[in-house]
Amino acid sequence: MHMKLSVVMFKVFILAGILMQSACSPTESESSADVFQYDQAVLTGAKPWTAAEFQNDPQEFQFVVIGDRTGGANVQETFKLAVGQLNLLQPEFVINVGDIIEGYSDDKAELNAEWDEVDAMLGELKMPFFRTVGNHDIANDTAKEVWLERHGATRYAFVYKDTLFVVLDSEDPPRTPPEGIKEKLDEYNRLQTEDPEKAKSMLAEFMADESVVAGLGEPVDFSDEQIAWLKDTLAQNAGVRWTFLFLHDPVWENPSESFKVLDQLLNKRDHTFIAGHLHYYDYDNIDGHEHITMGPAGASFHAEGPGNVDHIMWVTMTEDGPEIANIALKGVFDRQGLDPSLFGAYDRKGAEAEAPEAEAAQ
Repeated sequence: MHMKLSVVMFKVFILAGILMQSACSPTESESSADVFQYDQAVLTGAKPWTAAEFQNDPQEFQFVVIGDRTGGANVQETFKLAVGQLNLLQPEFVINVGDIIEGYSDDKAELNAEWDEVDAMLGELKMPFFRTVGNHDIANDTAKEVWLERHGATRYAFVYKDTLFVVLDSEDPPRTPPEGIKEKLDEYNRLQTEDPEKAKSMLAEFMADESVVAGLGEPVDFSDEQIAWLKDTLAQNAGVRWTFLFLHDPVWENPSESFKVLDQLLNKRDHTFIAGHLHYYDYDNIDGHEHITMGPAGASFHAEGPGNVDHIMWVTMTEDGPEIANIALKGVFDRQGLDPSLFGAYDRKGAEAEAPEAEAAQ
């Protein structure tokens, strides 16, 4: 009896010690409250700030999505400028929706040189950068081989703070490129420097070509293997609070039968699709789910209108789902102010509009 009582008392003392330690340790909410302090003896009544709670929920996080660099990367190097802007904004990570090299070469040395240039830029980022494969990145089997050697996979998934991120491959297999596209890209990029007006005319003619228009609207098929992989990935992450899906081509614009099968796998979960490719921002809400096409980040402008803007997308993941803010790159500059020498990179359309006025004033 004495032994049993001693054991019971010992357990009581251990439990009491744990409770006392727990009581003395600051809880997460108490630690959060300690972040904000003021002189309560002076400010006893009304206060010169609102009563809204601080936006510091540890389960919330912010990331950035950035669009196409290539398909006629602009000579002002807007994408390179954006890398510096991302470092100013300090998101937790960045995801690109594809087309980051010009590509369309079957020369491995040339492709690796393009990737070396891009990787040197991305090496300046202070946060992870997640790639999505685009048609310029994988234009043929040689380019796909280079991608796999350098980046390991054309589709993948990861979980961050109970949120699933799925990167799909809309180039599976690589699509048939427009005839002579490599030579046309080389000429266009040369003319951007030598004769900008001729470059604009060339781009307009290219985008009006019936075969190009037909190619942009062609349905994209997904292999049975990729659909099975997605099904398995979703099953392994059934309990996440949200699912983001990234791919290059906004395939919902003209859905193939295989995309419809893929899409059905998602109909019972909260999710958001984000793509690029068209170099023009567009928003669709399909059956209660957001489908977003990113505008460019240095790629050639393909159409006139409000979606014709270099930008990034700032996403805050909250308990109620994602909050999305699009930020025009011309609106982000460092503490020293806007650098006029970079105006063409900050605001390509504005620079074009001012050029005739400047010439008229001379």
